[in-house]
Amino acid sequence: MSQPAPDEQPERLPLSATGRTALAVCETAARRAGELALRRFRTDIEVNFKGRANVVTDVDLACERVILDYVRAEFPDFGVLSEESEPVAGASPYTLVADPIDGTRNFAEGIPHFCVVVAIARGDEVLAGVTYDPVRDEAFAAQKGQGATLNGEPITVSDRQDIGEAVLGFDLGYDFEQAGKLLQMASRLWPRTQSYRLMGSSALSIAYAASGRIDLYFHHSLSPWDIASGILLAHEAGAQVLDQRTLQPANLFSPGLIISNQTLVQQFLDMTDGDPWRSL
Repeated sequence: MSQPAPDEQPERLPLSATGRTALAVCETAARRAGELALRRFRTDIEVNFKGRANVVTDVDLACERVILDYVRAEFPDFGVLSEESEPVAGASPYTLVADPIDGTRNFAEGIPHFCVVVAIARGDEVLAGVTYDPVRDEAFAAQKGQGATLNGEPITVSDRQDIGEAVLGFDLGYDFEQAGKLLQMASRLWPRTQSYRLMGSSALSIAYAASGRIDLYFHHSLSPWDIASGILLAHEAGAQVLDQRTLQPANLFSPGLIISNQTLVQQFLDMTDGDPWRSL
């Protein structure tokens, strides 16, 4: 595992009821939910709409039950913040944050690009988290001050220094006015960048940015469960993780993100200075 940053010490989190670490509990929960999602992938599923383009399936709900039942048994006093449930306050300062399937539209359409997010936060700070891709059996994991890994091997953000050579990732979200401004900005940036990727799972895209598979990722309309594991992964992998609106370090409740190494982030900010998308 990569070493913690010099100004950070590894976070000491409580052990679970069975003596497991918080990160191990996150990974087990994510893998169990991911295994269920993979078994149900491309089978008959029930699809409902939470908005014009925002879908939820019976598999999302089943995966959420798997996560909540397991983590609540291990950490019964933790609060809960999960996409398909009402928030639950806990007796401890810690909160379980979960997205049972991030990329539900991909899942529902039979596109093999989705993931499970399970993380532990204290207030607005994420302390441990896992993004698990069951299709590829890839577990991106991080704990504060202990680096970020992919299936146990250290990962780092891209070291590319020229945005003209960079692959940029973004997603559109469900605010169509904001998405329109993003597309206009992307059009103005093109072809001063190498390529774009819109992959349909913000959590997995952030994990890809953390591991250097894409060079920079940006988004304007995110929920805590979309980014909980990802902002920690990216930070621990050496990325600059900015709140898209304030340009301050992002936290669990940041509605938008800009993620890359410091050089590419600054080039992106310079190129988009004054753009309407930046002032959303």
